[in-house]
Amino acid sequence: MSAQTQVYTHASDIPEAIWNAFKRNEGAANILYPFASKAREFPRENEGQLWIAYFDQTEQVTFVLSCTTRSLGDYPIFIYTAHGPTERQIADIAGPLESLARELEGSLADKARVFAVFACEAVTREFCKIWSTLSGINIEGEYYDATFTFCTNATLTPSSNLRTLPEDRNLAISLGPAESSHLALVARLCEEFSKTSPPYVMSREAALQEAKILIDNKEVWIHLIQEGDNKEWDVASLVAASRNSDHVATVTKVYTNPRWRKLGCAERLLRRVCKELLKEKQKIVLYVGVGNNAANVYHRVGFQGLGGSGEVEGVERWLELGFDQSRVNLGYW
Repeated sequence: MSAQTQVYTHASDIPEAIWNAFKRNEGAANILYPFASKAREFPRENEGQLWIAYFDQTEQVTFVLSCTTRSLGDYPIFIYTAHGPTERQIADIAGPLESLARELEGSLADKARVFAVFACEAVTREFCKIWSTLSGINIEGEYYDATFTFCTNATLTPSSNLRTLPEDRNLAISLGPAESSHLALVARLCEEFSKTSPPYVMSREAALQEAKILIDNKEVWIHLIQEGDNKEWDVASLVAASRNSDHVATVTKVYTNPRWRKLGCAERLLRRVCKELLKEKQKIVLYVGVGNNAANVYHRVGFQGLGGSGEVEGVERWLELGFDQSRVNLGYW
């Protein structure tokens, strides 16, 4: 059999071979697998969803590309590969990625839909080079240069490592899932978080919509804090985990209100969330920007490969590249 691509416009049409490819590496597949699983329940008339798979000559699924959308906007192009890091030389990936790019070009009504691509670094760079040539739209630059890392029950560190709250500030804290009464506070932090992640800056209305989705789906936890007996409670930090599959949970947002920094709030909350999630999951994954000080927090909680102690299997570089914003329709994720 010769290598081939297959296109699917509804997730219920995705064959078992692709689901099995996702299941073999749920962590790396977190950008496609959880959403595709949910999308199987979408009505047939739901438009804007597209998956393209590349099957090699042995009929193995080696690449899956998604071009999908949700109520908050279009997602970037996500690409999952079953190839390990040693199998991502240009000679290994250029042909399949060109096939995916040409299939994508033929499936889209408007090339402006492709505003960014996120995948492991080698795949992103090669696909974007190919797409730029096909579309005539220049690569604008890096949106997100990140380390993909993980935490398990075996690596999660004890809470005794956490700094104590200063005794002279009369602080009280409470940690747990966000509830509907916290909507405005959670939305404020979602909006502030987006300002740290250009170009995906949210409006107040979009932040409220995202916060409501996270709360309704029980996918966001908050660290409440109060200074002084008669002061109102505030949200110091939030942690969202909104891409979850059978055995893996993905932390998608960690943010601390600048007013409450240097108190260990993010670390305290993230450790609590990880402990809860690991009761049902085998692994928690996340992406952290290269050079982002948050990596130190994640390292202290137990996420691997962030402490400068050498390479760790399963920890790798991921990259998002964006295209000329004057020629594309920017989405959000």
